[in-house]
Amino acid sequence: MIDRASVVVVGGGIVGSAIAFNLLKMGMKNVCVIERSYVSSGSTGRCAGGIRQQWSSSMNVKLAMRSVKLFEQFEKEVGMNIEYYQGGYLLLAYTDSESDDFVKNVKMQKSQGLDVDILTKHEIKEKFPFINVEGVKLGSWCKSDGHANPQIANIAYAIAIRKMGGEFITHTTVTGIDVQNGQIVGVQTDNGYIHTNTVIDAAGFESPKIGEMVGITIPVYGERHQILVTEAVNHFLDPLVINFNHNYYVRQTRHGSLIMGQGDVNPAPGEDIGNTIEFLEEMSEKMVRDFPIIKNVHIVRQWSGAYDMSPDAQPIIDESKSVSRFIYATGFSGHGFMLAPAVGEAVAEMIIYGRTVTTDISNLKMDRFAIGIEREHNVV
Repeated sequence: MIDRASVVVVGGGIVGSAIAFNLLKMGMKNVCVIERSYVSSGSTGRCAGGIRQQWSSSMNVKLAMRSVKLFEQFEKEVGMNIEYYQGGYLLLAYTDSESDDFVKNVKMQKSQGLDVDILTKHEIKEKFPFINVEGVKLGSWCKSDGHANPQIANIAYAIAIRKMGGEFITHTTVTGIDVQNGQIVGVQTDNGYIHTNTVIDAAGFESPKIGEMVGITIPVYGERHQILVTEAVNHFLDPLVINFNHNYYVRQTRHGSLIMGQGDVNPAPGEDIGNTIEFLEEMSEKMVRDFPIIKNVHIVRQWSGAYDMSPDAQPIIDESKSVSRFIYATGFSGHGFMLAPAVGEAVAEMIIYGRTVTTDISNLKMDRFAIGIEREHNVV
């Protein structure tokens, strides 16, 4: 293992990998990623792969729009086909309050330049006849939203990092970070010591543990979300459909399987990523009700993963004020994959130029929690 690096990225998931890739792309040498297990072993490898720009926070809209531009160039830039498909996102509203929020959000999203529309109940049924629209008030539709394969994307970044001269070290755990007079001097791992003055904490729901190593409190916690996948069926579902009221999302893979998931009804903070029969029962009932066409489709398996939740369900991207060059990019609240390309670019700019150039992320700093926060509502 190397003993010296310009930057050590802790966490080899999609966010950490995107940051390292962009640092190398911008000309930095000796970039090192440390992953405690195999590539895509954590939350990235367990997510559904949705990529949307429809948010209630303008900052998330801007980040997501930039990410979509980068996802469109991903195969050319990073070097691998990640099954990226812009089939759109359909968000369904079932209450007057939710409908009002959708209308307000779409107005804001349009002001940011997003091509998004409100669909009436009739328009939804006409466009997607296989959906049971009973109880639906209206929908929000963005045709440039889509999905991709997160495992392949993570692996693509890892391969590219190594090809570009960076280090991507797996099956290695960071056990400590040395700080002297407010400056980072090195990182201790269970496989050796790396001299460095810059550390990026991109460890997802484990990021608070990395923060503790330098005396920083990061307000992030793990929250279990479960997913199931069905047998492959003929393609019928272009968009990823989200129902916030009924707490689920569903999309169809290139292979033909349906991936659907939700958060626990009463989520408990922690690292439990076990599976429950209650999830299968709840999800099956919802799907058969809202998508009668899949009544006889068989479930193949289920799994779960942990969102790295922040207090306002928005990312926390900042540099510590007490420890120089300790930077954290965490708290993505289930949306790290879809925001990763833009976040990777922005964090790399922070490190190389001392400021972001392409996308403003100033509202995502830690100090927002002290002055009041606006929660991102479009989370499932």
